Amino acid sequence: MGYEALRRFVPGNAAKEIPPGNPACPVNGRDVYRALAAHETIVMACNIRIPLVVPGIMRAAKELDAVVAFELAKSEGDLKGGYTGMNPEIFVRTLIAAAKKAEFDTPFVIHGDHITVKNTTEAEIEGARALIAAELAAGYTSFAIDASFNEIPDNARITADLAGPIEERKLGLEVEVGEIKSAGTEAHLSTVEEAVELMERLAAAGVQPDLLAINNGSKHGNYLEGEKISIDLERTGQIYRVLHDRFGASIAQHGITGTPLHLIGKFASFGIRKGNVGTQWQNIAHAGLPPELMGRMRDWAKGAGKDIKFATKPFKAEIDAVPASYASRIEKAAYEEAKLLFQAFRAAGTAKIVAGALSAPA
Repeated sequence: MGYEALRRFVPGNAAKEIPPGNPACPVNGRDVYRALAAHETIVMACNIRIPLVVPGIMRAAKELDAVVAFELAKSEGDLKGGYTGMNPEIFVRTLIAAAKKAEFDTPFVIHGDHITVKNTTEAEIEGARALIAAELAAGYTSFAIDASFNEIPDNARITADLAGPIEERKLGLEVEVGEIKSAGTEAHLSTVEEAVELMERLAAAGVQPDLLAINNGSKHGNYLEGEKISIDLERTGQIYRVLHDRFGASIAQHGITGTPLHLIGKFASFGIRKGNVGTQWQNIAHAGLPPELMGRMRDWAKGAGKDIKFATKPFKAEIDAVPASYASRIEKAAYEEAKLLFQAFRAAGTAKIVAGALSAPA
């Protein structure tokens, strides 16, 4: 299905990155989240650390007519390229080039994930502000400001301050309450009261987030086979109902890699409308890379005492230039995984829903 008419809804900064003849159709995250808010479906947001998976994800999205988001967190793609070697400009150009090559014209979101502010120092806040400015200039259409490391009054103050240019452009906005921990750590689950307090403070400052990320028991990283999954969907639903009724917002779910498909399939019934999948795409890419290259990446990570994900940047040139047979293998694996996830997210047909909402008379 062609979406040429939607090109007029491409936000200005994103439109400037699309050369003539490129079918890419990045759309405003706010338009997507609001169009799908009343539907029990989830936008899959893919953290793209290794771009070799992008063609497969795009092929699955086009086949299923599913809106998809491509994202990088601050740690993955800051002004210096994070640990992926992609700064905002490189990331957007990578996506636009991939869309052209794949003739991918299905609506998609370009999201700045986890623009973190871990404390209240001026340096920390100004660093986040500079990243948002760079993402806006590059053509991002949605942003997640994560000041959840701070107490709620500071969280709200910092978020409202940083959200100014995003709200001015009416782009997608995600905020967070309750820090989502890494594997093996205990964390306080977000409560209805905490969610309401943050949203009320933001509303008083003139900020209207589309999505709220909460700590509902998920974790960042990879759920391993047999590992206990303690996602509190009942609490998630309680928070969602208040968010939806009072603020018109929905839930963003972080930490999905390794979650059984049958459980993911329930998420949409509890108000989750955006779900982040990151490590899963890295795993797929790693499984398809040349064994000799992966061996050197593992040796580098072991020698540096770091997680394997940090090997992405120093080996980026080699990863991007793998022989066609390996790239094709990764694309195929990403396509097959993306189809399963889109279906579990109940995302098939969402592109048509968004197109209909954007094209409807005001």
